[in-house]
Amino acid sequence: MASSKQTDYKTLRTKLRMNQTEFWSRIGVTQSGGSRYEGGRNAPEPTRIVVDLAYGTHRQVGQAARRYR
Repeated sequence: MASSKQTDYKTLRTKLRMNQTEFWSRIGVTQSGGSRYEGGRNAPEPTRIVVDLAYGTHRQVGQAARRYR
């Protein structure tokens, strides 16, 4: 089950009117990997950060950037 802190990737993707291949390939994740994340498997932190940067999700981009200074 996805935690409340986890991004709801499927909702984000459908709001953007993208299929899984379009959404996930943009950030270098396979369709099958993206499907697992949409199904509730925890995405690794680097993947979550790239999703945040690529799609402007709820996390602050500046906060993500400060982690890697």
